[in-house]
Amino acid sequence: MTTWTVGQVADLFGVTVRTLHHYDEIGLLTASARSRAGYRLYTDADLVRLQQVVVYRRLELPLEQIASLLDGGDDAVTHLRRQREAVLTRLDELKELVGAIDRALEREMSDQSATPEELKELFGEGFRDEYQAEAQERWGETDAWKQSAKRTKRYTKADWAEVKAEMDDTHAAFIRAKQAGEPATSEVAMDAAEAHRLHIHRRFYDLDHEFHRGLADMYIADPRFTKTYEDLAEGLAQYVRDAIHANADRHTPSGS
Repeated sequence: MTTWTVGQVADLFGVTVRTLHHYDEIGLLTASARSRAGYRLYTDADLVRLQQVVVYRRLELPLEQIASLLDGGDDAVTHLRRQREAVLTRLDELKELVGAIDRALEREMSDQSATPEELKELFGEGFRDEYQAEAQERWGETDAWKQSAKRTKRYTKADWAEVKAEMDDTHAAFIRAKQAGEPATSEVAMDAAEAHRLHIHRRFYDLDHEFHRGLADMYIADPRFTKTYEDLAEGLAQYVRDAIHANADRHTPSGS
């Protein structure tokens, strides 16, 4: 008959010698044999019982309940089936827990401000670090900059994605009007200009029509702004500038 020492069994099952001694003391698992020197020796039957104990313990059953189950007369197959059912139940519970954690994590992550890397991913060259630094240096002390910084501070990546989609829609409206042959002073072009103003007004800072004029002039004066529009359609920068001025005239009775 093959037997194993306490140390060998401990290594085999990943338990401590002290744990095996405790199981022996409470009668949960008693070594069936002894060496000539009186040391505990475990038989094949002992290992089968220990295997059941280890599984039940991993299922977090108390030792008293494990002893009751093992001494109830059930064979090994019955124990294994019971353990399998318990494990499957635990798996379902853990899957539900993982799902709950994922949902909570998604909520927490969605409340985080977008990172510079995420903004570059969304807006490309428009969010290069040097551009942002230059803009802050030029306008950082203005009320508009401060208001925009306050509003956008907590924008998440999802918020910025919405901003990008709205911006793309206004650009598309300008392009459609221009390609349709509508002059910059037409109702269609001026409506696109008003949508452009409202987008900035809602998302960034208060923008009246006179302020909008100055912004439009910058689209022509600054080559980088001009390039942004020219990359979309040739002549679009001038068209947008003229449409914004026409829209401002429309909303300013004096035309000033």
